[in-house]
Amino acid sequence: MRLLVVDDEPVIRNGLKKMALDYPRRLESADTAGNGLEALAKIEESEPDILLTDIRMPRMDGLELCRQVHERYPHIMKIVISGYSDFDYAQKCMDYGVKHYLLKPVTPPDLHEVLDKLVHSGAPGFIPASRYLGWIGRLEEAVWSLQEEEIGRLAEEWREHGAGLSVQQLKELLEDVLAQLERNFREKSRPVPSGLAAPLGGHSRQEFFTELEDRLKACMTGLLAQRRGNFKDPMEEAKAYIDSHLSLEISLKEVADMVGITPTYFSALFKKITNETFISYRIHRRMEKARELLAVPHMRTVDIAAEVGYDDYPHFTKTFKKIYGQSPSEYRASLGIK
Repeated sequence: MRLLVVDDEPVIRNGLKKMALDYPRRLESADTAGNGLEALAKIEESEPDILLTDIRMPRMDGLELCRQVHERYPHIMKIVISGYSDFDYAQKCMDYGVKHYLLKPVTPPDLHEVLDKLVHSGAPGFIPASRYLGWIGRLEEAVWSLQEEEIGRLAEEWREHGAGLSVQQLKELLEDVLAQLERNFREKSRPVPSGLAAPLGGHSRQEFFTELEDRLKACMTGLLAQRRGNFKDPMEEAKAYIDSHLSLEISLKEVADMVGITPTYFSALFKKITNETFISYRIHRRMEKARELLAVPHMRTVDIAAEVGYDDYPHFTKTFKKIYGQSPSEYRASLGIK
């Protein structure tokens, strides 16, 4: 489970984080925020499973934070910390799903006892198997029938069904959906795009569903191309495009748009297929091309640098030496070229 600690006092905040990390059952991670506004921004970026917040803070106090979290992220489990004088105020959080309170000063046994209760209770999310399997079947049929609008409707439907799941639970569920779809496609000898069942690369609910839809659309693109008899592997197309534009500063987004994949999905898929990031692949291809051109006696090294996209000649020589262990001039000398 992932924890977010919210307190405006740095010493207390870091102390609570250390206590949490010393919890015997081990948390996946523990992050911190200095007030409610900062906490909401972090929750939006990467939802925790447990929120541990002080009640009195500037800018946005713990009561308002719990109210907003309860409305927007009802699955997040909440623990409120308060002093004796604030306890009646803190109890107002009961309307916002808070069931656990800690009185200051908080000790490790106090915190660990509450964490035990939350770990054993778990997050409230549950989806009936019949609904889950039925959804996969409808998704598969929508892809096979090239019904892009239906895929959008199904994704929206499951945004609502998944509201009671934690971010991690939702991620695992959607990854399982993709794995099951891949199995179904292979069993029926249908084309499967590279990386369909790869782990999702986002951090938020919106990113997960966007990537899910991207992958399903890639399936439809492959099906359509196969039916037209001109199927092309998007990663091979991407590499060919990069290789033919080494002298230009093309962006990852430009290549992703060219093959019809969102930049986030393209970046993750490209690394999975090539074992290199987009940037490192382009650097290695540029240096390979440079080495080929250095074997041509009449070409000047400064022209070769420009040919592979380096206007900064010292940067070119430094990069070449880093990869091949010798400078361009030293490489030429080893070939007998002056």
